[in-house]
Amino acid sequence: GSLFNHALAQRAVMSEWTAKVVICGAGIAGVAVAYELAVRRGLRDILLIEAGDPLALTSDKSTEAYRVWWPDAAMVALMGRSIDLIEALAHETHNAILLNRRGYLYVTSDATTLQRFQAEAERIAAFGAGPLRIHPPGGGASPYQPAPAHGFTGQPEGADLILDPALIRAHFPYLSPNSVALLHVRRAGWFSGRQLGMYLLEQARAHGVRLLRGRLTGVELSGGGVGAVHVTTAAETVRVATTTLISAAGPLQQEVGRLLGIELPLYHERHLKASINDPLGLIPRHAPMVIAADPITLPWDADERAALGADPELCWLLDPLPSGAHTRPEGGAGATTLLLLWDYHTERVQPQFPITPDPQLTELALRALATAIPALKTYVERTPQAYIDGGYYTRTRENRPLIGPLPVAGAFIIGGLSGYGLMASCGAAELLAAHVLGDALPPHAAAYMLSRYDDPAYQEALAHMTSDGQL
Repeated sequence: GSLFNHALAQRAVMSEWTAKVVICGAGIAGVAVAYELAVRRGLRDILLIEAGDPLALTSDKSTEAYRVWWPDAAMVALMGRSIDLIEALAHETHNAILLNRRGYLYVTSDATTLQRFQAEAERIAAFGAGPLRIHPPGGGASPYQPAPAHGFTGQPEGADLILDPALIRAHFPYLSPNSVALLHVRRAGWFSGRQLGMYLLEQARAHGVRLLRGRLTGVELSGGGVGAVHVTTAAETVRVATTTLISAAGPLQQEVGRLLGIELPLYHERHLKASINDPLGLIPRHAPMVIAADPITLPWDADERAALGADPELCWLLDPLPSGAHTRPEGGAGATTLLLLWDYHTERVQPQFPITPDPQLTELALRALATAIPALKTYVERTPQAYIDGGYYTRTRENRPLIGPLPVAGAFIIGGLSGYGLMASCGAAELLAAHVLGDALPPHAAAYMLSRYDDPAYQEALAHMTSDGQL
C-alpha cells in the first residue's frame, strides 16, 4: 500500500533514487544522526532530506545553553552522555565550538524557594548529576570554586548551594542584595550550536552522506514496512527506495507521523528570545546564565497598574507570573550583547514560519530580570532596540523525547527534543543509532521509546504528574 498527500498524487514521479537510510530533517537532530551513523558507525548510503537550509528552521534560534541537571534520572543519564560526546568534539576541534562551563545560576530571594532548591538538588545529585556542596554563612566543608569564563576542563560537577551573603556579594555583586540563596549548577554553560551543527554536517558529508533539498511528501509501505519515500523538490518529485526512514523533523514531526498513519503524542509551544546591547556593562561578560527562580509579580507604578487593569488584553500583567526569566552574555571579546528569555506564555500552538515575534518580550523580560539584577531597571526606563527570534518547543507531556522505533517497520523517530535539542543531540543520535543498527541499548533507552505509552502504569503516572518535566 501507499500513503500520499493529495498534492503528491497529482504529480508525476520524475526521478528514482535509492538509499539505505533516509533522514528527514537537517536540523541539529538530523545532522547528529547522519554524523553518528556515517562517521562513528561507518554506515554508507545515507540520504539527508531538508526543505530549507540545514540548521536554519529552529536549531539556529537556540540560546545554545546546556545542563546536566534534570528532575528525572533518565534525562540525567541521556544528557550526561550527550555532553560527554560534545566535550569530545570540543577536544577534537580545539574547541572550535566555544564550549564553556560557566554554569546556570538560579537566584532566589524567597526562603520557600531555597527549601525547594535544596530538596531538588539533593534528588538530582542522587540521579548521578554530581554532588551538592553547601556553602553556609561563614564557609562550608569545601571552598567555593568560581567558574572561569572560558574552557570546560578541570571544573566541578554537581552544584553549589550558596547561602553565605558575603560569598554572594564577592562573586556576584550585580545580583539583588535580597538574594538569600544561589544554586550554581556546574556541568552547564553554552557553546556555538551553529559551529557544532556545521561540523557534524561537514564530517557526515565527507563520509558520504548526501543532502537532498526537498520536502517529504509521501511514504510507500511494502509488506507493512517502509519501502520508499517521495520527496518534492523545487523541480520534481523524487522517489527514493529505502527500508529505513528516520524522522528528525523537529516541529514538523507530526506531518511525518501522519504520512506513516501515526498520531504522535507531541505538542508545540512558542519560545522567543531577545538580543539587546548592554553598553553600560550592567552584567559582566564573564557571568554565567542567570535565572530568576522566584515567581514574579511585576513592579508597576500606580498609573501603570490602573492602565493595565483597564485593558482586558493586558490585565494579566498584574497577576503573579511564572519564574524562569533568564539572561546570559553573548559574543566574544568586545561584544556587548545580552540574551533575554522569559516564557510567560506557554500555551499550545501550531507551528507557523516565520515565527511571529512578541513586541512585549524585551520590556517584560527586563522587568522580570530586574528582580534578580536590579541594575537592569536602567534599561526598563529606556528599552533598548532588540532583535527577537525563536522557535518551538516540540515536546511530550512529561518532557522526555521520543527516540526509537515507530510502529511501522523500518521507521524511527528522534524528536520531542523540546528546548534542549542542541545539548541532547549527540546523545540522542547515539541512542537512535543503536536502535537502527540493532546494537545493545543502555538502561535508559526504554524511557524514550514511543511504546512507553502502551504501559498502563506509565499512563497512570502521567495522569498524576504535577510538573511539566522542567526545572
